[in-house]
Amino acid sequence: MNCNFFNIDKTVLDASEKALSLCADSLKKIDDIQEYNQQKMIKAFQVAGVGESHFAGSTGYGYDDRGRDVLDKVYAYAFDAEDALVRHNFVSGTHTLTVALFGLLRPGDKMLSVTGIPYDTIRSAIGIEGNYSGSLKDFGIEYSQLDLKEDGTVDYDAIESTVDDSYKMIYIQRSRGYSLRPTLTIDEIEKICRIVRSKTQRAIIMLDNCYGEFVEKREPLSVGVDVIAGSLIKNPGGGIAPTGGYIAGKAKYVEMCSYRLTTPGTGKELGATLDTTREMFMGAYHAPHVTGEALKTAVFAAALFEILGYEVTPKYNEKRGDIIQVIKLNTSENLINFCKGIQSGSAVDSFVSPEPSDMPGYESQVIMAAGAFTLGSSIELSADGPLREPYAAWMQGGLNFHSGKLGVMLAANKMIKK
Repeated sequence: MNCNFFNIDKTVLDASEKALSLCADSLKKIDDIQEYNQQKMIKAFQVAGVGESHFAGSTGYGYDDRGRDVLDKVYAYAFDAEDALVRHNFVSGTHTLTVALFGLLRPGDKMLSVTGIPYDTIRSAIGIEGNYSGSLKDFGIEYSQLDLKEDGTVDYDAIESTVDDSYKMIYIQRSRGYSLRPTLTIDEIEKICRIVRSKTQRAIIMLDNCYGEFVEKREPLSVGVDVIAGSLIKNPGGGIAPTGGYIAGKAKYVEMCSYRLTTPGTGKELGATLDTTREMFMGAYHAPHVTGEALKTAVFAAALFEILGYEVTPKYNEKRGDIIQVIKLNTSENLINFCKGIQSGSAVDSFVSPEPSDMPGYESQVIMAAGAFTLGSSIELSADGPLREPYAAWMQGGLNFHSGKLGVMLAANKMIKK
């Protein structure tokens, strides 16, 4: 392996060659998923009738914004949804999920998380942690959860014995968050939905789809989920969408969510797109390919760091449900140096040295590495982790495999040289 512009230790170069050989079959499988989902996205554009005129932005109230409405149709087709709500107004994935939760739940309703405690930043919105005004708890919405089994897998028996008509929402988090439990595959999501539907027809099955879009050939809405939500600066924005989020699923539920985003009665009819529409369309177009490149980067990282003696999850040859790669680095020094190495491989802000700090919504200090064209974009190569045991790095992204591979090698190099 040639590395003409970076001084990388021979140990890392040799391990990288071996890693590429180990994961060759896995990379070919990702190629197949990329091609399938890219063809589906092109078909989505064609079915929606996307034209040059749809790239013009609107101002003010945004009445009759044709591009906005057509973009919703593109995402609806890509996600196997009846309807979608795709807006730059969503400031983060957590905001998007919160809009969906408040759009679908009412005081006195009960929601049940069947995948344990959700990701850190959504906990305050639900009312699990902190005592913030305006949480679901503050509005009298009851939250409960089914813990995962000791090995981090879903407790299907507990779902079967707990779910009944008293629950308004069954909540699923697809990705692992800051935990070591396995990310859910589509097959596992389908099994959850099948059990839930055998116990109740009333409950809305909602899924946090962050990091999981376009990772497999099937999407959650095609296996029984009613509503999904996620961020556009992750997989579905293709590294081009400058901000935003999406909600997709059954039309009646998307409409309820739109009333929460704007106002009851106006819903999807309002909302100026300003000058974001072209980038939103381009991001959607590139999303399946870019997601595949991020998957390849994760697979390579898993193989490389396993060769170097670290525990990784998932392994390079395991089936994946999202783009996240966890590497257990064992010490805070290793975690910090890994993130500094990732940062040094970025095209943007490569000279920055990330340090642990307090972050809103997180209980522990967190270190984050992300030299990104879009601030906080985790479809671009990034790595982060809380400074607590097991001092693991949660790595994701890579707009293209070659740059992603380099960043991973520089992370290993930084650790070895330290």
